[in-house]
Amino acid sequence: MWSWPWSKGPSGFGYFSTAEEVSQGIDASNLTAIVTGATNGIGKETARVLALRGAKVIIPARTLESGLKVKESLLEQHPDSNFQVLEMDTSSLDSVRNFAKSFSSSNKHLNILINNAGIMACPFQLSRDGVELQFATNHLGHFLLANMLLEKMKSTAKQTGIKGRIINVSSTAHRRSNGSRFDLEKLNDQSRYKPFAAYADSKLANILHANELSRHLQEEGSLVTANSLHPGVIPTNIVRYIDLGGATVSALLALAKPFLKNIPQGAATTCYLALHPNVKDVSGKYFHNSNETLPTKYARDMDLAKNLWNISQNLVNKIGSGRK
Repeated sequence: MWSWPWSKGPSGFGYFSTAEEVSQGIDASNLTAIVTGATNGIGKETARVLALRGAKVIIPARTLESGLKVKESLLEQHPDSNFQVLEMDTSSLDSVRNFAKSFSSSNKHLNILINNAGIMACPFQLSRDGVELQFATNHLGHFLLANMLLEKMKSTAKQTGIKGRIINVSSTAHRRSNGSRFDLEKLNDQSRYKPFAAYADSKLANILHANELSRHLQEEGSLVTANSLHPGVIPTNIVRYIDLGGATVSALLALAKPFLKNIPQGAATTCYLALHPNVKDVSGKYFHNSNETLPTKYARDMDLAKNLWNISQNLVNKIGSGRK
C-alpha cells in the first residue's frame, strides 16, 4: 500500500497519470465495453480512450439524440473508433431492462462493464420507480444492469479466454456513510433527507456491490472480476446541485481548478482497471490513483454487503413484478 498522494504507486502510475498514459500500448481491439454516463465528464473520456485503444464502446444515453451527438464529437477526434449508442436512463429499472435486452440482441460479446453514471447531492426526488433518486441512479440501476449482463460476460470470458471486468465508479465520499440508511423507508424519508449524505450512501453502495459481486463470482469460479474506485476530485457538472450559503460548489471548484485533477486524470483509474494487464486477476478491491487502497471499515463489511445485496435484489424483483 502507498500513502503519499502525489507520488506514483506500485502500479507505476499516480495522481497525475492520465487515461491515455495508463493504457499506453494496450491493444483492446478484441474487446467490447459499456460505459454508463459516457455522454460527459470522465465517462466520455473513458469511452474515448477505450475506443482509442481499439475497443468497441457502447454509449448508453437518456435519449438517442444526446448520445448520437456525443458519438459524433468523439468520431471527430478519432474517425476510426467504434461506438454504438443505445437508450438508457439508469434511474429507471424498465429503461435498464430494455437497454440490456437491446444490447444483448445486437452484440455477441461483452468484456467490460463500467458503471460510471451518477448524480450528486440533488434535492430530494423519487425515481419513476419510487426510489430515492441518488440511490436509484448511482446504485440500483447499475446493480440490475450488472445482473442482467452477467451471463453474457461469463460466456464471453469462457469463449475468448479473456477475463471480464466490472468496474464501479465510487467516490471518497463513501467515507461519510456507515450504511445505516440502507432501508427503503429511511432512503425515501424526505424529512430525514440530506443531499450529500444520500450521495455518500450511494457511493458506499457502489463499493459494497462490487465486493459482494466479486465474492459471488469467485465462489463459482467465474472468469469475471469486479472492482471499485475513487476517480479523484474533478471539476465536472456532477456538482451542479450543491450550494454552500449562496456559493455553488461549481464556482468554488473553478477557483480550485489548478489544484484538482483534470478530466483525463480523472478517467485514469477507470481505464487502468478496465484495460491494464496488471489487474486482470484482481477482484473485490478498491482503487485510487490507479493503485489499490483501503476504503472504510464499512466498505469492507461483508455482512453489510450481503444485506445491501438482498435489499437491492428484493427491490428490483418487487419493482419488476407485475410488469409486462
